[in-house]
Amino acid sequence: MSREWMGTVMVSALIVCAALSVVDGDTIKCDGQNMRLLGEGVVNVRGVDTPEIGRGAKCQKERKMAQLAKFRLQEMIEGKKLRIEAKGKDRYGRPLVNVYLPNGREVGKELIREGFAREWRKGNKIDWCR
Repeated sequence: MSREWMGTVMVSALIVCAALSVVDGDTIKCDGQNMRLLGEGVVNVRGVDTPEIGRGAKCQKERKMAQLAKFRLQEMIEGKKLRIEAKGKDRYGRPLVNVYLPNGREVGKELIREGFAREWRKGNKIDWCR
C-alpha cells in the first residue's frame, strides 16, 4: 500500500502480531516490540500523545490520566481483530502505527475524540498537570 503525501510516497506495511499488549495510552507492544500510535497523523510531524505513566509523570493528575488512557486503549483493542499499519519510525526507532478497529475507526483518533489523548505536534509540549 502507498499513500501520496506532498509529492512524496508514504509506504505503509501491514503488521501481524502473535502477542499484542498495551504499554501505555499511546504505545502497544507487538511480539516484544514497542510501537507508537500515530492516530492518522503524519510521521514525525503530528500524531497522538497521552499522559506519562509512573516516573515520567510530572504530577499525580498526569499519573491518574495516564492509567485511564492505558485502560481505555486496552478496552478498545482487547480480543478484537485489528489491522495494524506501520507508517515510519519515531526518533527512538519505534514503528509509528495506525491501529484500525473492526469498524474501520483508527484507535489513536478515537482516543483523541474521547478525551484520553491529545494531538501531538512536533515541538509542542503538552502539560497534563494544568
